[in-house]
Amino acid sequence: MKPRILPFTLLVLAGLGPQAAAEQLRITVTHDLAIARPAETITVPWVEVNRALPGALLQHIAVRDAAGNVLPYQVTNVAPEAKDPKGVGLAYGELIFQHDFAAGEKSATFTVEKTATVAPVFPAKAFARHVPERLDDFAWENDKIGHRTYGPALAAPAAPGSGKEVLVTSGLDLWAKRVAYPIVDRWYNKGHDHYHKDEGEGMDLYQVGGSRGCGGTGIWDGQRLHVGRNYKTWKVLANGPVRAVFELTYDTWMAHGVMVSEVKRFTVDAGHNLDGIESTFAITGAKEITVGIGLNKTPADKGQEAVVTATPTTADGSLTQWIVQKTNGSLGTAVIVAADAFQGFAEDDRNQLVLAKAAAGRPLRYYAGAGWSKAGEFTTPEAWNAYVAAFAARLRSPVTVTITLSTVP
Repeated sequence: MKPRILPFTLLVLAGLGPQAAAEQLRITVTHDLAIARPAETITVPWVEVNRALPGALLQHIAVRDAAGNVLPYQVTNVAPEAKDPKGVGLAYGELIFQHDFAAGEKSATFTVEKTATVAPVFPAKAFARHVPERLDDFAWENDKIGHRTYGPALAAPAAPGSGKEVLVTSGLDLWAKRVAYPIVDRWYNKGHDHYHKDEGEGMDLYQVGGSRGCGGTGIWDGQRLHVGRNYKTWKVLANGPVRAVFELTYDTWMAHGVMVSEVKRFTVDAGHNLDGIESTFAITGAKEITVGIGLNKTPADKGQEAVVTATPTTADGSLTQWIVQKTNGSLGTAVIVAADAFQGFAEDDRNQLVLAKAAAGRPLRYYAGAGWSKAGEFTTPEAWNAYVAAFAARLRSPVTVTITLSTVP
């Protein structure tokens, strides 16, 4: 959910010239919806922070709400190798924090100021990493849900007699969490057979196989979905108390006479069950392609006697599933496609699909994720579909961020 950033204004108190260094950055965030917007992520370009607070250091600032409460924040580093001799934060991208808008609350104000003391270390809520110890898995999570996908080591042929698992897929897996704290490292540490059972924190209850899993992509030719292989390379761009960002690249594959390769950028925000995904394609042989973004038709473990109900909603560009299982609880999954790209729905033998158009070099933005009944938040299909509808409404009506630079006596 990208906010609109309005040009800043400069407020100068009597006796101070317009070049006086500001001591406080004031941020006003507004929106037009009547619904609640929990965990609304607010982003401010670091260049504006540095303009208001020259020489500000990312570990020596405080972000406060209108009541003066210190808020968790993070600052993205978009150029880790950049030199910054003048201390203006050349490498930094955005200051990021969150606010829970109550229903009917349409405006909130925040301040950013420099501090003499080091800012507190805020607990990480969004986390992503490469998992070389599990055949190149790439895993990510926030306080709501976990995911993983599969790398080159898992796709490699097994040596005779090795017993190595082999899976070729670019589908996206789900890990259902009961707890808000991070579990990726804990579950990989306890091992495969344990995280496939609910031992109190949740479990891997989702089957991917050759499907798209929850939000994987392929190229749709009108009758068939052409898919790539496991990701080739990875890059983590951010982890922190608010947001994780990472990229996965996929080697070229043939799709009905068209050569395609893909880079996926994932944005994982705390407090959200759906992740933002931008897929950028290199295309040879066509100007545009139709992308199929999938939800697995048979996602449950064997013996769960799953009943899957799909709900496509053209007005939102969304597709949801509600998966009722025998003992593993119920699982809601969803995909939402941006309105300017949405092309309809389709299905093949493995997947229910949302279709979207994509042009070479232009990111296709969509959202995918899930919610588990045993986490306590979504216990009915109505609750899950209402969450997805509200999420889509928030995408259509982003917040507006107004930045004011002010001097303080």
